[in-house]
Amino acid sequence: MRYLIFVLIMCSGFVSKAQEKSILKDTITLDEVLVRATRVGEKAPFTQSNVTKSEIEERNLGQDIPVLLNFLPNVVTTSDAGNGIGYTGIRVRGSDATRVNVTINGIPLNDSESHGTFWVNLPDFASSTQSMQLQRGVGSSTNGAGAFGASLSLSTNGIREKAFAELSFSGGSYNSLKANTQFGSGILNTSGKFKAEFTGRISTIQSDGYIDRGSSDLKSVYLSASFFSENTLVKAIAFGGHEVTYQSWYGIDKETLETDRTYNPAGEIYDEQGNLTGFYDNQVDDYKQDHYQLHINHDFGNDWSANLALHYTYGRGFYEQYENQADFSIYGFDPFIIDGEEISTTDLVQRKWLDNDFYGTTFSVLKNFDKVNFILGGAYNFYDGDHFGEVKWARYGSSMTNQRFYENKGKKTDFNIFAKADVSLSDQFSLFGDLQYRYVNYDVKGIDEGPVAIGFEDQNNFFNPKLGVNYFTDNSNFYLSYAKGHKEPKRADYLANNEVKPESLDDLELGWNYNKERFRLKMNLYYMNYRDQLVLTGSLDDVGNPIADNIGKSYRLGLEIEAVLKILDNLTWQPNAALSRNKNMDKFYDFDGELKNFGDTDLSFSPNFIAGSNIRYVPFKNFNISFLTKYVGEQYMSNIELEASKLDAYFVNDLQMSYEIKTDNLFKSVVFTGLVNNVFNVKYVSNGYFYTYDDTWSDPGQVTTITGAGYYPQAEINFLLGVNLNF
Repeated sequence: MRYLIFVLIMCSGFVSKAQEKSILKDTITLDEVLVRATRVGEKAPFTQSNVTKSEIEERNLGQDIPVLLNFLPNVVTTSDAGNGIGYTGIRVRGSDATRVNVTINGIPLNDSESHGTFWVNLPDFASSTQSMQLQRGVGSSTNGAGAFGASLSLSTNGIREKAFAELSFSGGSYNSLKANTQFGSGILNTSGKFKAEFTGRISTIQSDGYIDRGSSDLKSVYLSASFFSENTLVKAIAFGGHEVTYQSWYGIDKETLETDRTYNPAGEIYDEQGNLTGFYDNQVDDYKQDHYQLHINHDFGNDWSANLALHYTYGRGFYEQYENQADFSIYGFDPFIIDGEEISTTDLVQRKWLDNDFYGTTFSVLKNFDKVNFILGGAYNFYDGDHFGEVKWARYGSSMTNQRFYENKGKKTDFNIFAKADVSLSDQFSLFGDLQYRYVNYDVKGIDEGPVAIGFEDQNNFFNPKLGVNYFTDNSNFYLSYAKGHKEPKRADYLANNEVKPESLDDLELGWNYNKERFRLKMNLYYMNYRDQLVLTGSLDDVGNPIADNIGKSYRLGLEIEAVLKILDNLTWQPNAALSRNKNMDKFYDFDGELKNFGDTDLSFSPNFIAGSNIRYVPFKNFNISFLTKYVGEQYMSNIELEASKLDAYFVNDLQMSYEIKTDNLFKSVVFTGLVNNVFNVKYVSNGYFYTYDDTWSDPGQVTTITGAGYYPQAEINFLLGVNLNF
């Protein structure tokens, strides 16, 4: 079935709008063509940050996309291996990555079941990214999972007029190495009215990681073919990656953090006396993911244009674990007798598999009237995912090997349609309206680990209206917007609590943008009022995914400020800050055997103050130095403000440099880049987890709540150096 879908996508016909006038430029970006329906303009009544290709390239030395976005307002990033390579995560306004809607050329990227975005499956994707837009809050309507913290829209590389070839190499701390080659044909004149252009990239990244054995072996490819005429663009894109990473998502306790902060408990092997004898060398996550996209845009004239896209994603892989003294009952096997002794546990190696298909279509129609810009768009997507586990080796019980001990399937249908209109009422006022309907059906059936039978089906119909108004003056614009958002629970939430409910959000944004030649300022006040918010409990499921549960009333109230100040012609300062109040209201929680009211408590993983800064200095032509700063205030990993769940504030600084040499010889240019992360060698923790359980056996008749926490330490001072050769 999956191969039939791929063939249909790559062989179908499309129509889409081409930017023929842009051919005169050296680089033709396709942002407007491929992502216009899911992005907003600079003056739209939504809070946004835009990242250009040149900004991406300056820091693109092998670290993941979340790390490249670290210095945007109200953003917190983290890395399991500690150095930004491998599994990485992002939070925006205190909301984790499962609540950040991500699209690539308008195609949803979030996993349909976990709602997460696993950048490790697309290593070095930044090298194929033309631009990124991060809308904070609910934002405008987009495709895929509901946005409760932000929407991140990526546009892949546009058409380049001239043929090119590039070689890039970088390396640094923890034996980190990256190599890639990029190439393109430039615009070719074909026999008909169409012109063509082909591009590609092949990359490899390797790193030992800051955390012990937190290694990464990553490979990826990107290919695109564009065919276009004056009014039509057909663009086929194929990209994917294969990652093998040693597991580093276990975290460490506070005592280990203080004595051996790089320790990794993954793969521990113990003897029968409970002594640690070593580590299993194949405790890895091994996953492949292939993406195929076909886009058609056509300009019908009279300011009418349309976009149609087909897509297919195939993911498959496993993670392998060594289990000490695993209980037979969990695997559905009976004890047996050896030499008169009952054997009911054994050391074993297990693999937990995912094999999934995601496919569908997105579409949009655009019409520009005299004073109205109108967009009608939507998507219809399907997900089919198999989950199963196998025992690969067992010390006792050879009949267990190569047997599946759980197997279940998840299916999801996701449909949405939206209409957007931007109306110019006068030279000073404009009005924005956005209506979206979204239907989601999620069905899970089978046997889960335990073994235990699971089965549920949930259908949701969401209506998400949005409205905004803009007021313009000579150098400023003021905006006020309201956006409604809904979101269904993820797989882990359903399995943890079959009574879990979808959540809703009312998002109010009030902003001011000021723009002068040497000074730009953005200020935004937001109020996000939640009903049945799914808040992280601090706990993790068996594969390291955060578990969330509904709470009652909660809100996020904050002020975001960012500026660009050109102090001198060669000296620019870009500061940003976010002050916020993130609260559960009347939080009740079972503690020490009774239901207690903890009052108004901080929402988990939601710092009240986050700040960033980029001081950029250009001492002479083609050479620049940037000093980047990030401060993240203290935060709790629980929703009950226990001191044991607190993460301390941290303040880190990076130094970035680049120098370009233009030549007329073999290379058109050679670009040297350098990055020193955490220059002041701060020992900090950006992420963790927290859990509680009730002790009912130590003191009969007394219930005592026991707490515990895990921490993910980040790398101390480290560096990356790179060179880019442009032919």
